[in-house]
Amino acid sequence: MKVPPKLQQTLGCAAMVSFMFFPAFAQESVAELQAKFDRENNSVKKARLLVKLADAQFEESRRAGKAGDDNVVDATMEKFRDNVRAALEALKKQHPDAEKHSNGYRQMEMQVKRGIREVEDSMLAAPAPYKPPLQIVRQDLIAMDDELIRLLFPHRPADSKPPAPTAEK
Repeated sequence: MKVPPKLQQTLGCAAMVSFMFFPAFAQESVAELQAKFDRENNSVKKARLLVKLADAQFEESRRAGKAGDDNVVDATMEKFRDNVRAALEALKKQHPDAEKHSNGYRQMEMQVKRGIREVEDSMLAAPAPYKPPLQIVRQDLIAMDDELIRLLFPHRPADSKPPAPTAEK
């Protein structure tokens, strides 16, 4: 039986809408994404996987925070930091010139900025005993973000003041 093109198009649209409204069915679990990330040898692909993995980790962290499971929030954010570090080291090893091969570096930089915001949000909601580990994660992410910026833009002008305007005659 041949399906008319209009019906195919309608079914395709319905499938896309269902994935938008029910993303849990379309998404991989954190464990599956982590396994893929750990196995990946290509540093740019690893950086791309970090984006998907981080999204899943942030969602898991938010759910744990709402449930009051602060140990999971800390562990998830620490794992995110470790994943960023692993991806950054892989990029530096395989593509040391970030200016010429910026793709993975740019993706990571955006994800690290997002991670810093997520950690800060978690810190606001966390009880006092759970804040110090999150502060360490935040500082580590800020340091890696600074390193990414330096790698992407190594030829920035020195931090000096602009010359004073000359007096007109």
